[in-house]
Amino acid sequence: MRLHILGICGTFMAGVALLAKEKGFTVTGSDTNVYPPMSTHLQEQGISIFEGYEDLNQFSPLPDIVIMGNSMKRGNPCVEYVLNKGTPYISGPQWLAENVLQGRHVLAVAGTHGKTTVTSLLSWIADSAGLNPGFLIGGIAKNFKTSARLGSHPFFIIEADEYDTAFFDKRSKFIHYHPRTLILNNLEFDHADIFPDLNAIKLQFSYLLRTVPSEGLIISPKEDKNLQTVLSQACWTPIVYTGTSSSWHAKLIKPDASQFSVTFNHKEQGEVTWNLLGKHNVANALNAIAAANHIGIKPQQAIEALNQFQGIKRRLEIYKQVNEITLYDDFAHHPTAIASTLAGLRQRVGKARILVVLQCGTHTMLSGVHSKTLGPSFKEADKVWLIKPDQDWCVEQNAAIPMQICDSIATVVESVAKEAKPHDHIVIMSNRGSNTLHEKLVNALFHHE
Repeated sequence: MRLHILGICGTFMAGVALLAKEKGFTVTGSDTNVYPPMSTHLQEQGISIFEGYEDLNQFSPLPDIVIMGNSMKRGNPCVEYVLNKGTPYISGPQWLAENVLQGRHVLAVAGTHGKTTVTSLLSWIADSAGLNPGFLIGGIAKNFKTSARLGSHPFFIIEADEYDTAFFDKRSKFIHYHPRTLILNNLEFDHADIFPDLNAIKLQFSYLLRTVPSEGLIISPKEDKNLQTVLSQACWTPIVYTGTSSSWHAKLIKPDASQFSVTFNHKEQGEVTWNLLGKHNVANALNAIAAANHIGIKPQQAIEALNQFQGIKRRLEIYKQVNEITLYDDFAHHPTAIASTLAGLRQRVGKARILVVLQCGTHTMLSGVHSKTLGPSFKEADKVWLIKPDQDWCVEQNAAIPMQICDSIATVVESVAKEAKPHDHIVIMSNRGSNTLHEKLVNALFHHE
């Protein structure tokens, strides 16, 4: 049976493709954004990818079913072809629910930030404990060879996105997953292209709570006021809280959060020592340990696994080191994520200069919704370059942090290369493909020796 996936290079849809391939389906797909790491990751698994949606030969022979990514819209040549031919089609989340998640203990990781990290951490903990979990991670964790796998029953760990399902199903993706263990990392306004305000997102999270059984478990940070509002309105499931003055909390041993102790019910369980930075990753670790505890993995086992965690591609990942300058690749694209990432790096590098290049990619960032909070999020940086979005908006700059607004990648590369000095740390924050900007900057730094 052949499946054809429209929008296959998105992190979620790529995971669906890998799971379908593992289940024995013949899988092909198409996308306009065919770039690493997902494009190469899929091709390595023997999945053929067509670039673009104009070539309708991708439907020859006609697939048995088409899985529609949520980036698909009416008017897309492939969408119109499928509808006109009467070819069966389905959304990714629904296909996943019917073909993979049915009858399994689903551990879902939801929230505005940290979903990929917590999903990766929890998957690695469960794998280290010998449970052979299935998982779908919206990124590539370095401890695994793949971003998704079926695993064996009963556990399946999934990154549970609040973004809408498809053009024909406007519910959030996570409504399809029916988790027994639900992790709520945090809740802020995002996805301005589909949600008019924060209350609309809260509503979707309240729907998610209705799907968790009363014999399940919800894990949530106690300090997040938005989550507390949602949980207080209607919840039928026991809740375990993490964070300060909660049953699960941590104490920093190193200021950059690369080492910390974990306490559960007033008893210290052990110490985590890893390469991840920032208090946000400590919170991520606590959520993963608490979820692992719910499926029978002792905290000490979980901590031992985290000490072997190697990180995730594009999460403050060292991209290259050129002329004693360290260049990082980071996926942060929201003021809160930017601030927490830079705070962790500042604790690590001390007084060394941090130079930041931001390339807005999401609709929310491009629209200027966060223009007032974006400037302050760079408070730990020494200088910032912002690639000017097409939309007409101005970021409210922090007067203490020099910021240069650039019209093109070429301008950014030239300016940063002239500014950079040995021992600087350059962080490229972008959720777009990593080849163009990153490689051009590496080359420019090398030639400015």
